[in-house]
Amino acid sequence: MAEATKQEVKPEWEAEIKKHVKSRTDRMRRPPVFATPEEERRHRKEKLAGAFRLFSKCGFDEGVAGHITARDPERLDHFWVNPFGMHFSQIRVSDLILVNDAGDVVEGEHEVNRAAFAIHSSIHKARPDVIAAAHAHSLNGKTFSTLGRLLDPLTQDACAFYEDHVMFSDYSGVVSETSEGERIAAALGQKKAAILSNHGLLTVGHSVDEAVWWFITMDRSCQAQLMAEAAGEPRRIPHETAKLTYSQVGGHMVGWFQFQPLWDRITREQPELFE
Repeated sequence: MAEATKQEVKPEWEAEIKKHVKSRTDRMRRPPVFATPEEERRHRKEKLAGAFRLFSKCGFDEGVAGHITARDPERLDHFWVNPFGMHFSQIRVSDLILVNDAGDVVEGEHEVNRAAFAIHSSIHKARPDVIAAAHAHSLNGKTFSTLGRLLDPLTQDACAFYEDHVMFSDYSGVVSETSEGERIAAALGQKKAAILSNHGLLTVGHSVDEAVWWFITMDRSCQAQLMAEAAGEPRRIPHETAKLTYSQVGGHMVGWFQFQPLWDRITREQPELFE
């Protein structure tokens, strides 16, 4: 496992931490900072391998659909991604492939999913702040995507996406061209997530941890709304309260921190992912 040489956090992330704890914040876990690009690369790849195994546990592993990418810390127009056709539950660090901005596999022994390149290359190009992006055909996400609407602020968790996600309604079949990826990236803008109509969910983050957590909790929020609307007429959280709640649960640090218990679980259960 890659080890950080020190711990530090951005000032705005420190403010996020203080919203959730009353005691000294120096006891809180923080995103690591690395001495070398090699250490950071190894860390991102470890988180990526663990993320795929968590997606499998969540049931986000239908056939060969789905991909999570992590930008390389040195070659900023390259990203690490899962090999096409390998089950999420089997992915190890050594299985990940590195893809350049032309779609060529420059490290690794496997092929890249054409849709993964078309979507993720465009997002990484349009959003220099994005380290990771996640997409899968989760049952709740793809079901909700058929409704052609955004998530409502029905729960505290759903407020993490309040006014911070978009609807991409231009479904035209399996994404195979970068031109469609560019349209998805343009629709996403500076938001953290997109509902791809008749397709599924897409989330991004300033870390693998954050992007993956947003995907997991967004899928659950879709499920909660589908269940609530099937049962009756759910009560929306008022706008001002939803905005306040977003400021408390929708930040980068919160997304990163929420992922850490899941990371602890998967690494203890499946330590072979580090191979």
